[in-house]
Amino acid sequence: MITGLDHLVVLLGDIEAGASTYELLLGRAPSWRGRSDGAQTVLFTLDNMSLELMAPAGEGPAAERIREAMKISGEGLASICFRVDDIGKACRRLDRVALKPEPVAEAESRDLTSDAILRWKRTRVATELSRGVRMFFLELAEERPRSAAISVAPIVGLDHVVVSTGDVERAAALYGARLGLDMALDRSHQDWGHLMFFRCGDLIVEVVRRRDAPAEQTHDQLWGLSWRVADIDATRERLVGAGIEVSEARAGRKPGTRVMSVRDGTCGIATLLLERTARA
Repeated sequence: MITGLDHLVVLLGDIEAGASTYELLLGRAPSWRGRSDGAQTVLFTLDNMSLELMAPAGEGPAAERIREAMKISGEGLASICFRVDDIGKACRRLDRVALKPEPVAEAESRDLTSDAILRWKRTRVATELSRGVRMFFLELAEERPRSAAISVAPIVGLDHVVVSTGDVERAAALYGARLGLDMALDRSHQDWGHLMFFRCGDLIVEVVRRRDAPAEQTHDQLWGLSWRVADIDATRERLVGAGIEVSEARAGRKPGTRVMSVRDGTCGIATLLLERTARA
């Protein structure tokens, strides 16, 4: 059913500030700018997914939804959208596994710069049944244009999207049994908690029960992003030169990787950069 991660949505109060922030972090230019129903959007499309920044613009149904969502959860990661190759078939399966999908809707967006149009079909499932994570499913009619590199050592794609959970068993049932993602790792560690990896296309949905997570956490939360880079030292040099605070590069938990924490310049999203130095 799911062929990959299509995009992640970040809600912001200031779309231009957010676009400038991610231009600097990613080393890439926006690939799409749209405006509809009181919402402004900026897309960055990388090798394996898109990041959609969204902010209210005046009045309209979308503007009100964005403002209401930010009142509840603040700015930051707001929803995840999976790519499917047959939205009708996906909707029927989601209904069979009791996720209560909405009727399939058709939508389109016009790029404010090129006047090009993108079309897609989508559905979403009931948020209370997806453990508090706003979750969409999309069949795209045509591929989005890619974000051009505008700096040396740009980010090339997403490696992990991290979901924080308070109940690993129910989260495993959701992402594995109900959504059909393949579990690649299930491990506990006394220092960092319980970790599960689910393959989604060529990246990972990482579900973690953190040791420092609130005991009363009843809903899952989109928590962080791990971006893939080709040369972590060159990327670090670029970001430090741009005034972004980052850690030193270090060996990752997975053999054959090096990682680096990004401490600002992410719109408040927990962010890691990862280089694959060898095959594990």
